[in-house]
Amino acid sequence: MSSPAEFYKSLPPITKAYGTICLMTTVASHLGLYRLENIALIHELVFSEFQVWRLLTNFFFLGNFSMNFGIRLLMIARYGVQLEQGPFQRRTADFLWMMIFGAISLLALSIVPILRGAFLGISLVFMLLYIWSREFPNAQVNIYGLVALKAFYLPWAMLALDVIFGSPLVPDLMGIIAGHLYYFLTVLHPLAGGMNIISTPRLVHKLVARARFEYPTNARVPQERTTGVAFTGRSYRLNSSTGRGFSLRRFWSS
Repeated sequence: MSSPAEFYKSLPPITKAYGTICLMTTVASHLGLYRLENIALIHELVFSEFQVWRLLTNFFFLGNFSMNFGIRLLMIARYGVQLEQGPFQRRTADFLWMMIFGAISLLALSIVPILRGAFLGISLVFMLLYIWSREFPNAQVNIYGLVALKAFYLPWAMLALDVIFGSPLVPDLMGIIAGHLYYFLTVLHPLAGGMNIISTPRLVHKLVARARFEYPTNARVPQERTTGVAFTGRSYRLNSSTGRGFSLRRFWSS
């Protein structure tokens, strides 16, 4: 059983960086090192006073320390890691571009008044969940030890849980929209004979190469994934009959 330090070291670079920044942002807020309104997405200040950093910093705050914050952080550790170590294995630039495209999509959606929010980090995490559910649609998920379902339906199950617990639905819905847009343009549309019109820009490849992001050599890479017949055309094994099951019980139990 690996130590926490070994586990952290084994995490893929983009997921590790994003999860660490989100954790440190909440820690700094809890210690009173900055005011949340200084990093929030306030459109008027972005356009009138050119406070463009808000377009980035709003994605790093997942809320104050709470059960919901812990759940979102665990979602990054679970779904982000499995994506980066599975479908995006040794494709760090593509994974980073997925995150950037998702952030741009969410910023565009936030212009709509009813979708406007000060922080879009939760939506970005939910986008990761949605894309994971499409890449591993037949994986078995157990929620709270009561309901077992295929991963394909997990985003909607999580949405229903947010209804039960009284959490806002708009961030989750925005994440689903952004995730579906990315998956449609990069997987479903090309499978139907279309072009991948949002392929990773060369600039992102150069950025990853210059930063020397490398896949951890001691990380455990999933050997196969359970993907439905509809999602073919990738360069890894499809239609596996043995799903990788796991439980979300620890997400919800105290």
